[in-house]
Amino acid sequence: MKFLFLLAAIAPLASGYEQQVLQEQRPAGTLRRFNVSSRGEASTIMTVARRNDLDVWGVTRSHIDIYWPSNEGSKLPADLKELPHTSTTIPPWMGGHHQTAGEPDWDLSTLNATFHEDYHPLEQADEFMRQLTTQFPNTTQLTRIGLTAEGRDLFALTVSKEGNVSLVEDKKKKKKKKKKHPVAVPKLNIVVVGAQHAREWIATSTSLYLAHALAVNSSDIHSLLDVFNFHIIPSPNPDGYAYTWTNERYWYKNRQTLAAHVPCKGLDTNRNWGYQWHHEPVEGALHPDVPVDPCSHWYPGNRPFQAPEVNDIANYVATIPDLIGFLDLRSYGQMISTPYSYSCERYPKDIEDQTEAAYGAAQAIKTTHGVHFEAGRVCDNLYEAPGNILDWMYSRAGAKYSYAVHLRDTGTYGFSLPAKYIRPVGEETAGMVSYLAKFIAAKFKRKL
Repeated sequence: MKFLFLLAAIAPLASGYEQQVLQEQRPAGTLRRFNVSSRGEASTIMTVARRNDLDVWGVTRSHIDIYWPSNEGSKLPADLKELPHTSTTIPPWMGGHHQTAGEPDWDLSTLNATFHEDYHPLEQADEFMRQLTTQFPNTTQLTRIGLTAEGRDLFALTVSKEGNVSLVEDKKKKKKKKKKHPVAVPKLNIVVVGAQHAREWIATSTSLYLAHALAVNSSDIHSLLDVFNFHIIPSPNPDGYAYTWTNERYWYKNRQTLAAHVPCKGLDTNRNWGYQWHHEPVEGALHPDVPVDPCSHWYPGNRPFQAPEVNDIANYVATIPDLIGFLDLRSYGQMISTPYSYSCERYPKDIEDQTEAAYGAAQAIKTTHGVHFEAGRVCDNLYEAPGNILDWMYSRAGAKYSYAVHLRDTGTYGFSLPAKYIRPVGEETAGMVSYLAKFIAAKFKRKL
């Protein structure tokens, strides 16, 4: 498969002080929740949202959350004015106030590191990964897998034990009383991706916590490395993530220039993957039209793999052998979802195994801190959307156990989840990963 590559000029970054001032000067916005009791009601609201290019934050079977910035708070479309809803004031900034000058000292020898007490800008997230490879040189490796539209580095962190084989019991018939010898087989690989959508900070923070937990020898999930290699991309949209720290906290897309005549920047990277991608409107209930307007929140680009970040990640994944699992960490909604995203009428051939593992993973999350997650197909939990990374990883990259995981919460804070939840979310996500890995290992007769 050929992938397209695009490189734009490097954009300057604001200083840490400027980042803080830009964010703190922004007034609060309004999040409106519209309760729904049927797919028909949900379809009506989504249609209005598409026609008015509203910023849909969350969609579940019971409600739809739509955000209005402070300067647009009164611009409620006529079709929505009569519908019952509740309103919540959303602050533009939750955490991330400290900006450490120079090389920070987080003491990454244990999971109690202060790094996981707050959100961090892109530069510090990258520095965390560099320090992790210094602290754990035998289990971590940082790889630059490409460049973004604005010229930033795109990194993947591999966490693995030395050697690329694990052991399984030899099933060949042996004489009685003769000692059985294990057989060496290639390790299985799992890919984890953080915030494709720039504003989903908790997804990036959680992927960094997960990498740390895997690397620390004394952690509960370090033993997973006996069977699996983990490839973690905490910030698959570095330009957009950096922009949320300097200009617009709730920015969604990447930051590439689409064309000289287009007044807007960026496309939705999670609709730009080359499986069932298209940019024509889709008809039907709860099928959000794929907009051709490049200024839309959901603009998928004018061709698959147009986003350099998507192209680079796809090329990187293509080099990983024995890929068995994929996790797309997102926020918010507390859901773990299976393919497909592009259609609710199509079922993966592995749906039974995927669903069984998903329900077990949801229970593992609840066991950690008592937080409930829904499990189901992503098109049922959300809506149909073509060009999704989940479908590509399953159908093209061959990751049988592929999931979209929407982390906390269910809308109380939305994308502004307070920093005090970073560690608990990391812990319950580690519990989920542990369950999924053991489930997969058992299917392959690997002992953990």
